[in-house]
Amino acid sequence: MADPLNANPTILNASDLPTRRRRPSSQDSPKNNLGLFASTIPSSTYLSDPFATASSPPVSSPSDFESDDDDNNNNNGAEPIDEQEVYDLISTISDPEHPLSLGSLAVVSLPDIHISPLSAHTPPSSPLRTVTVLITPTITHCSLATVIGLGVRVRLEQALPPRFRVDVRIKEGTHSTGEQVNKQLGDKERVAAALENGTLMGVLRKMLETCQ
Repeated sequence: MADPLNANPTILNASDLPTRRRRPSSQDSPKNNLGLFASTIPSSTYLSDPFATASSPPVSSPSDFESDDDDNNNNNGAEPIDEQEVYDLISTISDPEHPLSLGSLAVVSLPDIHISPLSAHTPPSSPLRTVTVLITPTITHCSLATVIGLGVRVRLEQALPPRFRVDVRIKEGTHSTGEQVNKQLGDKERVAAALENGTLMGVLRKMLETCQ
């Protein structure tokens, strides 16, 4: 891989990052929480264009995700999923350019994560929620912004119950082509097609290997 575009990013101390998880000891080893993606993500190198030509698989409809086994939180007394839990899920994702986590690089931060009703018309009693994550690239012309966004999206979609809709965006004013990247990340068909590319999936697998 070529030299990093941002060789000296701002790095936060991992011990200072907000978390509800137990701090790992020296004896702990990274967990591979790839879920449904574990058997489909091959090991490979970085693909410069994550939306390169690929066949588009069918896109699931919202009804596919509204099943009876969505989330047992309301039935077993477990605490509801909040922004801190979402942050814990994505802060340990590895940056594809630096040997550091997205949390340590402040690419993802707790104040930029929001959980809200699915829409303005969603009844208050509905369990359907939207998780919005705003990403801050380390530099305004970061060429890996789309890959990072895909990594966050894959992580949340495989870790959260199906009643959560995931919305990953570039934070306004933090990237020179943020609007274009957001259109790509918000296009379900283009995302699905990109995730059919074995080379890109190899990169995402490496990024997710450090998730705890």
